[in-house]
Amino acid sequence: MTDHETGLGEGSDPAAVESERAPMPTGPERVPQASVPLRERIKRRGPMLLRRGQVDLTTTDQRLLDSAGEADWVHTDPWRVMRIQAEFVEGFGALAELGPAIGVFGSARTAVDHPQYAQAEEVGRLLAEAGFAVITGGGPGAMEAANKGASEAGGVSVGLGIELPFETGLNAWVDKGINFRYFFARKTMFVKYSSGFVVLPGGVGTLDELFEALTLVQTQKVTRFPVVLLGTAYWQGLIDWMRDVLLADGKIRESDLDHLHLTDDPADAVRHVLDRLEADGVARPSGSYPE
Repeated sequence: MTDHETGLGEGSDPAAVESERAPMPTGPERVPQASVPLRERIKRRGPMLLRRGQVDLTTTDQRLLDSAGEADWVHTDPWRVMRIQAEFVEGFGALAELGPAIGVFGSARTAVDHPQYAQAEEVGRLLAEAGFAVITGGGPGAMEAANKGASEAGGVSVGLGIELPFETGLNAWVDKGINFRYFFARKTMFVKYSSGFVVLPGGVGTLDELFEALTLVQTQKVTRFPVVLLGTAYWQGLIDWMRDVLLADGKIRESDLDHLHLTDDPADAVRHVLDRLEADGVARPSGSYPE
């Protein structure tokens, strides 16, 4: 063979070329779930379902963000880019014709018999009756309640799930669901296809979505985007801290706090969303106005 046929030019390093031709790794070592019997192991990775010996403890996000892994993982990044692109294409295609929608966030740990579950269900119902689709993270707790309220009211109930180590899958009240591998693709769908957020008591994930919205509004990446905090006792301390510490120290402006509407009443939450959007020149959906 000539150098041209082998791909070796003058001065080429044969070992380097052979390394480039070596097959890329197909995945990390399998990590056994010692505490779970083999026959009971189950996991979802994006659209894939894995059971028994095919299950490992890592997620796609973990492998993407792992800087301590083997250096040869760098060769898989082009494939990750394609997978990320596919998630955006899938999300845009599924939600492009959704119509007016509001994102509802809250804890996955909210019990069915907790008053916050009933509040989330009422919010979902009122939003659907007002003509909005309801978008949640698709999980249990407050997310399930909002999906239930929207679905039972005849509205469009959307769930945007995420691959997690111990995920439970989309709740039974999701009528249109998409599972994501990457948080940033999922968050883009929340912001792009929601006209505002209603945020119930929740943990770190709920706070992440809340402050994502506040950051995008503050930096004018999104406009005409009402944010409602439902639950005075739960959220008042956060607002006080933002005012007494962040604002007092000059880290935020008074107008940043004006983006937040605090209430205990689901009907007031939905009215605020409708009124703010109308004041900003957004046409009101063809639904009922909460009394």
